[in-house]
Amino acid sequence: MTYFKPSVIAMAIATAASAGSVATSVAFAETVNEQEIEKISIIGSRRLGRSIEDSPVPIDILDADTLAGTGLTETNQLLNTLLPSFNFPQPSLTDGTDHVRPAQLRGLAPDHTLVLINGKRRHTSALLNLGGSAGRGSSAVDLNAIPVNAIERIEVLRDGAAAQYGSDAIAGVINIVLKNASSGGEVSVTYGGNVTEMEGVPNLEGVSVGEDGNLAFETGGDRDVTDGQTLTLRANSGFALGEDGFVNVSLEYRDRNTANRADFDPRENYERQADGSLDPRELTINRYNHTFGNGEVEDIAVFVNAGYYLDEDTELYAFGSYSGREGESGGFYRRAKDSRNVKAIYPDGFAPRITSKINDYSLAAGVKGYVLEEWNYDVSAVYGRDQFQFGVENSLNTSLGAQSPTDFDAGSLIYDQLTLNADFSRVFDSALFENGLNVAFGVEYRHESYEIEAGEPASYQRGEFGRGGAVRTSDSDAFGAAGSQVFVGFSPVSAGDNSRHNVSAYIDLETDITDFWNMTVAARYEDYSDFGSTLNGKIANRFSLTEELALRLSASTGFRAPSLQQQFFTNIQTTFVDSVPVETGTFAPGSDVAKALGSPGLDAEESVSIAGGITWTPVAELSLSIDAYRIDIDDRIVLSNNLSGPGIESLLAGTGATRARFFLNAIDSRTEGVDVVATYSLDLNTYGNVLFNAGYNYNDNEVTNIIEPPAALQGAGVDQGNLFSGTEILRFEVGSPKSKLNLSATWNFDDVKATLRTTRYGETQDPSINPARNEVIPTEWVTDIDVAYQLTDGLSLSVGANNVFDQYPDASRNLIDDVTTFTRIFAYSPFAPYGFTGRFVYGKVSYSF
Repeated sequence: MTYFKPSVIAMAIATAASAGSVATSVAFAETVNEQEIEKISIIGSRRLGRSIEDSPVPIDILDADTLAGTGLTETNQLLNTLLPSFNFPQPSLTDGTDHVRPAQLRGLAPDHTLVLINGKRRHTSALLNLGGSAGRGSSAVDLNAIPVNAIERIEVLRDGAAAQYGSDAIAGVINIVLKNASSGGEVSVTYGGNVTEMEGVPNLEGVSVGEDGNLAFETGGDRDVTDGQTLTLRANSGFALGEDGFVNVSLEYRDRNTANRADFDPRENYERQADGSLDPRELTINRYNHTFGNGEVEDIAVFVNAGYYLDEDTELYAFGSYSGREGESGGFYRRAKDSRNVKAIYPDGFAPRITSKINDYSLAAGVKGYVLEEWNYDVSAVYGRDQFQFGVENSLNTSLGAQSPTDFDAGSLIYDQLTLNADFSRVFDSALFENGLNVAFGVEYRHESYEIEAGEPASYQRGEFGRGGAVRTSDSDAFGAAGSQVFVGFSPVSAGDNSRHNVSAYIDLETDITDFWNMTVAARYEDYSDFGSTLNGKIANRFSLTEELALRLSASTGFRAPSLQQQFFTNIQTTFVDSVPVETGTFAPGSDVAKALGSPGLDAEESVSIAGGITWTPVAELSLSIDAYRIDIDDRIVLSNNLSGPGIESLLAGTGATRARFFLNAIDSRTEGVDVVATYSLDLNTYGNVLFNAGYNYNDNEVTNIIEPPAALQGAGVDQGNLFSGTEILRFEVGSPKSKLNLSATWNFDDVKATLRTTRYGETQDPSINPARNEVIPTEWVTDIDVAYQLTDGLSLSVGANNVFDQYPDASRNLIDDVTTFTRIFAYSPFAPYGFTGRFVYGKVSYSF
């Protein structure tokens, strides 16, 4: 019988991670020091030493060299470029979502993917995405808080795994493995920016008064823009911790300027003069008054990974992180003559900005090893906390008149999570199974809390002034808009602190039934303090048909617990209807307001996943995998429409509200698709070698059922159509690419490394409740290039361009029938899966030691 000691496993993993650049679910053997090394994965199987080559489920591995071969500065952007099943749109004008952008795996919600760090659950962001973007209604892990230079490799399990890892693992699992070198390191400086031409958007050359007395605009060719300048400083170093330990530290600082792709604003900004003519200031005001694109961001991140062997059988380990981010994004411009403006403060109008201060930190510690020369164990504790502080600048509270402040503290969202784990495994000898039976089991306790802190009073309160900040002369005069413009602060009514806990236990069995048949069976029981318990299972098989060809099949049930953000987020705004103040906004599903509308509270989403595929490795240099999947999810949690009308007002009588929306388990969905991944290594003899990678994903999402509204709502005249809008259904079904193809080639020759990568993004839609504004974004190819030259043993220089051919989605005005003013101002769809900021060129200098 063979037992895997921690030191042996750590050595195998470290060696495998340095074996070369591979982004594939089927690893091919490489020769290192004349010895074949297999890629070792720590997700998808609880049997120590299991390689992805013989995994019964599809796994992608992206190593540090692959991640470094690009000028992209965000982890989410890297995954979007490298993984065909990963989607990372870059929305704008979506409040806090501009600052923590969500991503999707297999077109499912961002919170359907579980994220691990070194195999341990990572906490999510405190932000709940409520803007009109992909992932609306979800809270996801902020992958961009994890610096790329801290990552040894990224493992992506593309299979349902809730029975193995718990809630959220419906679409799959992303495991980020941190660097663990005890010596050496690297420092680097990367600088780049957008050098681009806005396709289909003409430059404004001049403004004049037309013969009809209205504004006339002279435009030229497509607008040239240079912006988005980004400076990224990185450092990583390993240190010995005594004779038997290590500490590896990674630092990253990033400073990104705004990349603005808004078109000019053609609207009249000022009231006309007494004779009806245009105000002369119309000819000189800056008409590029909106910010639409990437906002300004400055952030810093520190990651530490450490381990120490007490003896050859016992390792203490710890890892932790801190990241701080300050950003700002734009809102809709308020014209000088707008009733929400106060001319005494902004005589020329104003463009309010949402600012963020995000502080995120985590700490994990544990001990692992083996005892009695038979049992492997891992006992750990992980704590994580994320705070998102909202601010508003260059704004005002109209109802406070000319005395209104212009900057506001709008409140904070805080989420924290404590997870305690104890995992055990052992290989039992068995006469029935040639390689024994691996038995793994464990328990977990998790405590979560979610807090909303109120903003300063001026950010939410209603003053006594009227529209435009004017003094109200009678009770019949309308009030001015209450709260800070662009984002109304959280009021004390919205504030609250809530928590829950859950306990879980799992068992995982794995064995080789025969020489060619490997089977894994897993089951997991979880009990939550707020909604109850759930039991899930999984079975996965791998059949070696020949030495080169294998078949894999899996089936599993899964679940996703409703997040605390969905359970308790509340944002109540005071609006005025016929001068009468009413409360409207998002209410917690368990609140009196939601209960009055028939809310039953939230339950877990439930899923059934089946998958099957083949792996083919005819020679060491070539590998291919094809995997088909189907994921059915019942009781998905969605946000209702804003409900209003006489029937709703009658239900809400006595609650203080007249309009409301809330989360509920409202739809069922089905996701079907195919993943294809291939690699080929070509030896060019004296001219080096080329590694070719290809990845393809086809993904189809369908909403299969929508619940009937609760009885109370039906009595108030609400049906499926106005409970949950067709726009939201379309966002689920067509808001991510139907298909995606990644092709890349990396050439290594002496001191030169060149990477050419191109991605074909399939058709995507930006849906609208008005069919004439439903935007179909056509297929597009986006190409990146990176060339690195090793100047000395330690010093290297890289230059490159992302989106080198400067591709944009077609301008919205050319894709829809009903073109509005704002369709022109916001020229491109934020649903474009490759963004809409154009070409980014960069240079990088790095030194390794």
